[in-house]
Amino acid sequence: MLKKLCATLLIASLPSIALAERDLDDVRSDTIDKNEWRLSKNDKRHNIKAYVKNEEGKAIRSFRVEALFDAPIEVIARIQGDVDSYMRWQFGALEVKLLKKVSDREFIYYLVHDAPIGTPDRDVILRTTIEPMTAKKPYIGVKVVALPDYLPDRPPYVRMEAENYSVKISPVGKDQTLLEAEGFIDPGGVAPSWAVNFAQGKGPYSNMMGMKRLAADPKIRDAKGPLPFTFFE
Repeated sequence: MLKKLCATLLIASLPSIALAERDLDDVRSDTIDKNEWRLSKNDKRHNIKAYVKNEEGKAIRSFRVEALFDAPIEVIARIQGDVDSYMRWQFGALEVKLLKKVSDREFIYYLVHDAPIGTPDRDVILRTTIEPMTAKKPYIGVKVVALPDYLPDRPPYVRMEAENYSVKISPVGKDQTLLEAEGFIDPGGVAPSWAVNFAQGKGPYSNMMGMKRLAADPKIRDAKGPLPFTFFE
């Protein structure tokens, strides 16, 4: 019985192992020293492009993602400001909780990530700052920065040192919106580079797919209530 269980677990883990090995090969490739963006995913059907970049002197890559939504900018702003909805689109989210509404343009929240197999799950506290869209600045800016010391450690989770990124949300006509995000993570603790790079490469694309599903949800798309934060002036 034990042998059968072990065999089943091994077979189930093969896809993850294969993906991890492929990602590790990419890290070891000749492009490792090139400080330039490389297209890692081009989903023409869903209008999503994901990029990675090997920063000089670092084993962990940065990420960039671009996604075109068939939804007005107000819908995307509503998703960005609704922390309770993050469980529905954040990659590998196990727990999300709003900790503090600092102002109508700033909030702090807690997030637990499901880490790749063989590594401890991570938690992170994030401060989000909103730069509203104005007549002179025709886009919404969002900046997210980790606050690793904001709360005491919560074992068995490993506290992330960084999950820092910036977001630019721009209207494209009346009923489409372009979202561009760029940043990096530092998982804290001990984590192999392949595991970090795998999550960092897969996460942004998965997030965009999740947001697209929410943007198509009539409850969100047709919502008429006030936005939770100030995204427009």
